[in-house]
Amino acid sequence: MNYSYRSSRRSFLKGLTATTAGGIILPNILIHADDTPASRKLAVAAIGCGGKGASDLEGSSKGNEVVALCDVDENNLKKAAAKYPNAKLFRDFRKMFDEVKEIEAVTVSIPDHAHYPAAMHAIGLGKHVCVQKPLVNTLWEARELHKAAKKKGVITQMGNQGHTYDDNRVVKEWIAAGVIGKVKEVHVWTNRPIWPQGKAVSFQPGEVPATLDWEQWLAATPDHPYSPGIHPFKWRGFLEWGAGAFGDMGCHLIDAASWALDLGVPRYATATQVDDLTDIAWPTGSIVKMEFPNVKGHGDVTLTWYEGKKPDGTPYVPEFPSQIDLAEAFADKDPKKNGKTSPGGWFIVGSEGIIFNKNDQAKDPQIWPKSRREAIMASPVPKTLERSPKAGNPQEEWTLAIKNGKPFPFMSQFDYSVPLTELTLVGGLSMHFAGKRIEWDQKKLEVVGMPEAQKFIKRAAYRKGWEYSADKI
Repeated sequence: MNYSYRSSRRSFLKGLTATTAGGIILPNILIHADDTPASRKLAVAAIGCGGKGASDLEGSSKGNEVVALCDVDENNLKKAAAKYPNAKLFRDFRKMFDEVKEIEAVTVSIPDHAHYPAAMHAIGLGKHVCVQKPLVNTLWEARELHKAAKKKGVITQMGNQGHTYDDNRVVKEWIAAGVIGKVKEVHVWTNRPIWPQGKAVSFQPGEVPATLDWEQWLAATPDHPYSPGIHPFKWRGFLEWGAGAFGDMGCHLIDAASWALDLGVPRYATATQVDDLTDIAWPTGSIVKMEFPNVKGHGDVTLTWYEGKKPDGTPYVPEFPSQIDLAEAFADKDPKKNGKTSPGGWFIVGSEGIIFNKNDQAKDPQIWPKSRREAIMASPVPKTLERSPKAGNPQEEWTLAIKNGKPFPFMSQFDYSVPLTELTLVGGLSMHFAGKRIEWDQKKLEVVGMPEAQKFIKRAAYRKGWEYSADKI
């Protein structure tokens, strides 16, 4: 296997060669903590420089020095190299860490299946990590990643930008203040997948592009022939490499409810509808009901997830409560969208009212019925939670925490984001057993009484040289 690829900047830029192998944050938080002043520049690196990787790198680079870039696609590297001319360039993150010892923090913005080995390698070296959502695409990897981060004491972050928004805190403050009473139900919907899933997904052998290192792209997963279209986007629909629509959007859409209610991981999950799931691809549409017993202050809570489209092409969406005026709730500046169900959103049903949000993240949440909203607005709930100093930019928030020497309590660090990721993965797991109410044992990391589920919890095998575990770093 071609262990690494590195080019001098001069030759690289001339032409890349082909390879085949509570209130407001107090000012002193922003100035310093311990002996690490916030004005100090961190040595940051990026694993994955294209697409989301480019924007993640943009966030982490603010006020810092980009010292290394890694991407399996030369086209992505070339674009990033032009923007960060002082960074060293790599195709293999292992070689990058071997050669650039000064790296302090790294973003991991690559396909879901490759998050785990990249993040574990970095954590093993004591590097701070910001990993895109979902953190991983298997439950075993989520648990190992969390253990490793705790063991090494690094500052972590998951790239779900909605967690930094002020309105995410507003929802949590409303729930804590009892604005809608005791919560019993949460409903979440998304128009994803917007990439091929189900029977439309197949392997069509093709020639590996000269600009792509396919072996490095596969990372820890078994050897597999290249198939056109998988890179850079359609991998999401494959069981091996993606986490489906639930994994892609669950960490965004469920975040507000999960944080506000401290849901953690569900005890039970039932996929009541699963369309077109295959041996290699996630379904085209599904509905999953998840149960959270004894939620503090509320009792038993259910969360129902709706994704994709029905066979007739109409979207899977919840039945909206009569207290919500849909024309007002879905009002939009664009006349073509006005009054139509949004591509994604959620609502939380309580004994005294409903919190409704028509966006993927918490943006302009609404209280229903209108009379309840007017009563709350007349006597607003006080701010009790700190606002992020970098709202909308989890990468910049993360680098500021590193400089301060400790994470902010409101971050999407692994103590919070691992359970959130596990929630989405348990939902995905239930799709393989449509119609069955599975019981998830979080401590034992198993489905109770269903040993046949184990193959969906941990990969059967990892490629040689790509094996990572918390006890071996």
